[in-house]
Amino acid sequence: MAMATMLLASCGIRSGYPNHVPTASLVEPGSSPHDNQDVYLQLIRKMQQQGAYYASLAHIDAYRLRYGSPPELRRLRADALRETGQDNAAAAVYRGLLHSDQAAAAWHGLGLIAARAGEHAQAEQDLQKAVYLDPIDAAYLSDLGYARLCAGHVTAAHEPLAKAAQLEPSDMQAMANLALWALLDGDPQQADAIMQGAKLPQASRDAIRRLATRLRITSSSTNASSTATVTPVSHSPRQIPVATGISGIPGGVLDRFGPTSSTQGTNP
Repeated sequence: MAMATMLLASCGIRSGYPNHVPTASLVEPGSSPHDNQDVYLQLIRKMQQQGAYYASLAHIDAYRLRYGSPPELRRLRADALRETGQDNAAAAVYRGLLHSDQAAAAWHGLGLIAARAGEHAQAEQDLQKAVYLDPIDAAYLSDLGYARLCAGHVTAAHEPLAKAAQLEPSDMQAMANLALWALLDGDPQQADAIMQGAKLPQASRDAIRRLATRLRITSSSTNASSTATVTPVSHSPRQIPVATGISGIPGGVLDRFGPTSSTQGTNP
């Protein structure tokens, strides 16, 4: 019990949020979570929910040595690799899961990696596949809508964002993305109503408005350059500015799409 409590309490701050209150032990006193396969996997999930991705990688390796490597464990490993900036390694694991029962989550992870690299057309395609396989997952829908906003497809973004908001009306991230859509669609009154209904803090509302302005500028610049007669020298993916660490909005697409401070590479 002490070991499980220490693991859960050691999770750091993520997206501006302080540590969650440690949950009670998942196992009976005197036993270890390592002794129960399902409980151990649940503990790894909780570690990731609280942002302890590096620690989860260590426990994923320990779980694999003891119980093998089922698809969910591999998906958790890919998520941890992605969240620690090891996108190439994460993408390889996700691709190995595309024909498993974790296919929807794998397409979602690939979409987030593509979005972070500025490859918004690819991100939209990957996230659409995730939604096709799991059409009621609000996170997948919200991320798909946001990817469409980043690609300048404001009209097409509305349906997945509205679905996400109605499926999870208490999810501040989904409501924030819907408010962002309303701003880009030219309806600031609706955006204000959405943000007020979701009780977003003023700092979050200001950040969403700034992001809408930046996306408009980027979209206008892209449209202008597409009509120019001069051929651009570089054909690198278009980088869309994204907000990170918005106060009052839990970790989600607004920071998952942003750059990571970790060094990209493979897991040692």
